[in-house]
Amino acid sequence: MKILIGKSAGFCGGVLNSVNRASTYLEQNKNVYCLGELVHNPQVIKDLENKGLKIINSLDEIDENSKVIIRAHGIPKETYDLAQKRKIELYDLTCPKVLKIHDDVKKYVNDDYFIVLIAHKTHPEVIGTISFCGENSIIVEDEEDIEKAVAKIRASQQKKVVVIAQTTFSMDLFDKMAEMLKKELQDYELVIDNTICNATEKRQKEIKELATKVDAMIIIGGKNSSNTKKLYDISKSICQNTYAIETVEDLNTNFNSYQTIGIMAGASTPQKSIDEVREFLEKYN
Repeated sequence: MKILIGKSAGFCGGVLNSVNRASTYLEQNKNVYCLGELVHNPQVIKDLENKGLKIINSLDEIDENSKVIIRAHGIPKETYDLAQKRKIELYDLTCPKVLKIHDDVKKYVNDDYFIVLIAHKTHPEVIGTISFCGENSIIVEDEEDIEKAVAKIRASQQKKVVVIAQTTFSMDLFDKMAEMLKKELQDYELVIDNTICNATEKRQKEIKELATKVDAMIIIGGKNSSNTKKLYDISKSICQNTYAIETVEDLNTNFNSYQTIGIMAGASTPQKSIDEVREFLEKYN
């Protein structure tokens, strides 16, 4: 059995930065909270909780002057304002690439652009980003949302439109929907600002290539991880024998019939999880 591991598998730079800084902060402080899960991986969260991190879902759960870590996905503008009002100390571990999008959309708002955010509506990163976009904005999740977006744009007073994306969105789907908007909005000044993270883009391109070289693919990552789900979807469209797991304990498939197996992992998946799957397959072999 031959095992091929994706070069880009595992922590991206933003996640690594957030996890390392959170660990250091926990060593230096007691009673530290995190507003939502820092990253979308149960094993990483459990490790941080063992170090003393307490996960909360709202600032209403804690007292004034508490210390709160902001998750890698970021938070809405209103949450920043509430924290300041309640004198809560924030330790901002939002991914720098997400923060850049926040800064960019503020400029687009000031320049009177209508903002189209191509993204998954319920993702925490998206909930944060859209809060900075103002009333002349809309989230477009799939092709069915295009018509509604065009109607809202035409009903607004804006003459300029910018299209941006969730950092972990599908590259192929973003390109497809951006082209659809171009056709519908030819009479507008239209800017396509592809804000998909380069690590996401690199990972999606690699899985397309890797999935063609193997008999089976194993995708490792949290079940609530958006970028991991994209990797699974891409791989499954190429290699029918694609398996999504969180840890090695989830592997219950007979791999005897596969000569070559590929391993890819999401941006929040720790190296330990990847190593355990590789070692399992080597022993299996």
